[in-house]
Amino acid sequence: MNQDRIEGNWKQVKGKVKEQWGKLTDDDLDVIAGKRDQLLGRIQERHGIAKDEAEKQVKTWEGRNPDVMFEKY
Repeated sequence: MNQDRIEGNWKQVKGKVKEQWGKLTDDDLDVIAGKRDQLLGRIQERHGIAKDEAEKQVKTWEGRNPDVMFEKY
């Protein structure tokens, strides 16, 4: 997927991500920058949950937000 497209999309969905995972800071969102693995790590860290639970939450969230594009790697 085109990196410019991911970054543009990320700017649009930052609010949705923060709404879902309220403990994420603006700095966290800047570091995540559309990278799925970074999102998972920050959710684990800020919310104190295991990797599999973070993955489950993100998959569920992605299902409700099909317009969101993450950089997978």
